[in-house]
Amino acid sequence: MGSRALFGRYYPAASPVHRLDARAKLLLVLGAFAAVFAASSYPALGACALFVALFYGAARIPAGEAARAVAPLLALVLATAVLNLFFVQGGTTYLEWGPVRVSEGGVASAAFLSCRLGLLVLVASLLTLTTTTFDVTEASERLLGPLRRLGAPVHEMAMMMAIALRFLPQLADELTTLRRAQASRGAPLSLNPLRGGLATARSLVVPLFASALRHAARLSTAMDARCYHGGQGRTRLHPFALHGRDAVAALAVLAMAGCVLALDFLGAGASGIV
Repeated sequence: MGSRALFGRYYPAASPVHRLDARAKLLLVLGAFAAVFAASSYPALGACALFVALFYGAARIPAGEAARAVAPLLALVLATAVLNLFFVQGGTTYLEWGPVRVSEGGVASAAFLSCRLGLLVLVASLLTLTTTTFDVTEASERLLGPLRRLGAPVHEMAMMMAIALRFLPQLADELTTLRRAQASRGAPLSLNPLRGGLATARSLVVPLFASALRHAARLSTAMDARCYHGGQGRTRLHPFALHGRDAVAALAVLAMAGCVLALDFLGAGASGIV
């Protein structure tokens, strides 16, 4: 059950977003990232959130599945917010205790960056929820194809990414199994580093790494047995092809970026008038 909250798990559904060309989805995700990064006000972030919600609705992904997909990365959002809360200073001081100081500027920075990072996580999660690992790696290889002329091992890089994404759910399942096995043997599992947390990490990480190395050895043996030599001459059962729905999705992302720029411009103009 723990692996169901793993970022990167594909959610099968018959939706227009699922049927988009994988190459187009990668480029559109980069465009959405640029729009979210360009947003410098809450109204602009609100426009981004509205478009992201529309994309999730078009993808027919339940809210529970979306929440489980982004849950593993919320710790990163929380850690970034805490760092900004304590290290960004300015304005009225709300709390001061020794070297720790929380000010108005820190609270504002933490809140804004949390919203921005949350939207970025949702956009990235939408890609993985609607695109299989194989399509993501194949699309990455196609988009990076021109780098072959510079001698870059494009196919090998895409293959490594595919293998890493493929084994993430399996390693998460094995970590859950190891934790339950250690608990059933009476091992004191603690998350507190001062009270056995390091021993707990060692008892879980060492066998997990050993299992990962075994999987890597078996995979390499299987690839050698099948005479795998890279991507030379490989074909696809279902070739990539652009359709009208890809153009509609591109227009939606452009509209999202246009709303962000317009709202930021209006906000800057209003503050200038004031």
